[in-house]
Amino acid sequence: MSIFSRFFGRRDDAAAEPARLVANPASEGRVSLQVLFPAALQLDQDELTRVLRAYHPEMAAASCEVSDEVEQFFALAGWGEHVVRLLGFDAPFPAQSLESCVAPAHYPQALKDEVRAHASHVLLYYAGHDDDPLEQYVVLAAVAGALAHFGAIAVLNESGRTSLPAAIFNDQGLGRESLDVLRGMPLTALYCGFVKYDVEGVQGTWMRTYGGGVFGIADFAVLAEGHHEGERYSELFDNVMSYLLSSGAQMAPGHTLQVGEDAFMRLRAPLAEEYFLDGPDPLLVAEIIAAHEANPA
Repeated sequence: MSIFSRFFGRRDDAAAEPARLVANPASEGRVSLQVLFPAALQLDQDELTRVLRAYHPEMAAASCEVSDEVEQFFALAGWGEHVVRLLGFDAPFPAQSLESCVAPAHYPQALKDEVRAHASHVLLYYAGHDDDPLEQYVVLAAVAGALAHFGAIAVLNESGRTSLPAAIFNDQGLGRESLDVLRGMPLTALYCGFVKYDVEGVQGTWMRTYGGGVFGIADFAVLAEGHHEGERYSELFDNVMSYLLSSGAQMAPGHTLQVGEDAFMRLRAPLAEEYFLDGPDPLLVAEIIAAHEANPA
């Protein structure tokens, strides 16, 4: 069966080839990462298979198939119930999308300049059978880590408007706990983005997450005193979003949540004048209040 058929989930004669990778036709492809390279793509099927299998014991039986029918890099990779679509281009990632992921990222400016000057990229889409978006992202991050072996310089999450250096995902740095490390990463590190920006005429710095909708939860925003509060709110939003994922709870305007010994987070919908918070997914604005404000006598 052609890799093109299996790439799009067609199983014409899958019964005769049970070991071949086949994308799940029901997969929406919303969970995606993008991997950037400084030069033209030089990805070898056998070497990529070897690197995937060495990444973590769970991936010991990983396989990879690269099409030899077209010049464009067109491949499937996977192990167990996981399948990943890979689509590569010897061309830069679209400039506007690139900048939205690189500008707010937290790594040195010199590396950001290298990322902006990249020459090629590979798109990764989860197309397996695990329904958990977090596990889907972990699978993609592991494949991105394998691609780091071939010189990748950055991993982007376009829906989260964020990015990280590809070297972070290299298995030599993560060791045999690589998948566990990826599962334990703060959501706001890559799987969701955390963006700070100043709005003309507004005192303070707006901070917000992107990508919560992929997980079925709202994004969060806050008007902070300044950029110096970035770490505080990144950690706070990561904790809240992780709680929502693990508990299955939902939050809505009017809800409050204790976030400190004498501090609560009260949620509201964005105001009409806060148009700059508009986005594709639901968003809640957080206001930090004291205990007596959350529980008036």
